[in-house]
Amino acid sequence: MGQLSERSAGTAWERLRRLPVWLPPALLTLAVTVTGLGSAQLWRDELATWSAATRSPTDLARLAGTIDAATGPYYLLMHWWTTVVGDSTIALRLPAVLAMTVAAGLLAVLGARLVDRRAGLFAGLLFAVLPGTSRYGQEARPYALATMLAVLATVLLVTALRRPGWARWGGYAVAVAALGLIHLIALTLLAAHALVVLIAWWRGPAAAGIAAPASAAPTTAGSTAPRLDAERDRRVWRWLVAVLPAALLVSPLLVKARTQQSRQLNWVHLVRPDDLSALPGGVAQSSVVGGLLVGVAALGAARLGRRAVLPVSAVLLPVLLLFAAGAVVPLWVPRYLVFVVPFACLLAGAALAAVSAPGALVAVVLAGLLGLPDQAALRRTHEWPRSAPVDYAGAARVIADGQRPGDAVVYSPRHSWLFLDLGIEYHLADPPRDVLVTEDEARRGDLWAAECPQPAQCLAGTTRVWLVVSGRHADPLAAVPEAKGDALRADFTVAQVWQRPGLTVALLTTRSDR
Repeated sequence: MGQLSERSAGTAWERLRRLPVWLPPALLTLAVTVTGLGSAQLWRDELATWSAATRSPTDLARLAGTIDAATGPYYLLMHWWTTVVGDSTIALRLPAVLAMTVAAGLLAVLGARLVDRRAGLFAGLLFAVLPGTSRYGQEARPYALATMLAVLATVLLVTALRRPGWARWGGYAVAVAALGLIHLIALTLLAAHALVVLIAWWRGPAAAGIAAPASAAPTTAGSTAPRLDAERDRRVWRWLVAVLPAALLVSPLLVKARTQQSRQLNWVHLVRPDDLSALPGGVAQSSVVGGLLVGVAALGAARLGRRAVLPVSAVLLPVLLLFAAGAVVPLWVPRYLVFVVPFACLLAGAALAAVSAPGALVAVVLAGLLGLPDQAALRRTHEWPRSAPVDYAGAARVIADGQRPGDAVVYSPRHSWLFLDLGIEYHLADPPRDVLVTEDEARRGDLWAAECPQPAQCLAGTTRVWLVVSGRHADPLAAVPEAKGDALRADFTVAQVWQRPGLTVALLTTRSDR
């Protein structure tokens, strides 16, 4: 029986070997990320994407100038995408699915070039089963695209260092520029690229863990030495020229985003030492799987020696740079570093390549099984903690079932990162009149609408109001603060209350109707 199992595993491995190295990881990633793609509701960040993507380019430019310059290029890309495929939950998330699928395939190619085919294959397969790959591959945000572009840029860098040429450096330049436009913080990857380029310039590609092509080897003593020395001198200059377009394109975004940091990241705190230890679980979306990945990656780094320079620096340098910046400016958000995960998987793949193929496949399956609870949880909700979902769709159904012509809606709080208004509007084809709005989000160039400074006047003539309040409240009217709450309490009473996860919906009627 044991011999039969070994023979079956060997046959499966032989079939895998005959496929292109990128194909199994790409197909597995696609299958995993497509599963349950529309199960979890759009969460608050995705609602911001929907709000931005459904605006005109002019309104998007206004938004970029007010609060969200760093994400502006991604919003413009999603605007074009939704114009073609629509704005359903699946349509909004599909670019992330495709990006993670391509990232897995490119990771396998990178591993095959830096180490060997087995390392690339197992790196890609491991990446596919991580809960974090599903989490950010099922989110209408730029992190999956940044992950794909980070791996693509690194593959192109390795290609350009091994076989230098302006066409190859040009491809690298385009990938780096796109990476910076999609996710500014992902440009910290250039620190790792710079290190590898400098080592390759100083000691040669082999010293940087990038084997030179056979055609570069001298055929007679000293016959190619002058050419290699000249090429070595060009390497740094070509890299600098290649990153120049990214610097020119990204610098205005960076300057503008810096002025918006206090609004955009007002919920982020200065980094603490324990934030660093929690990072693996954050980016892998599972503490157990994140710890396993770090342990196996460390074994892979030890096995690779100098060939580990690129993947190790691609993991450590972005993390350390953001950590150092986060100690001065509130910037530390684990999901901003999702793009380093493929390089950790590459190191882990190198460790798995050192054992038998069946053993390596068992390790990949084990990682997948350990992550199953988190895989299931993230398909229920994208909110964190997962035990505190926000049921925008449920609240919207309550309103849709009881709505009458002339009804109004009021949100409390309006200016919060929960985006109560966006969540209800997304799920309602014909939402009630937002009675307190004086200027909508698009006209303001913001993510929040402006409300009437004198709520009592704006509520005049309204007889039924749907009140949507964050949290669970037995008396939702009492939970509305300041002038808005005073105006509602003066003229309305609660007719009925519905509790939904994370939200309370109340139907208010005028006192004269009671």
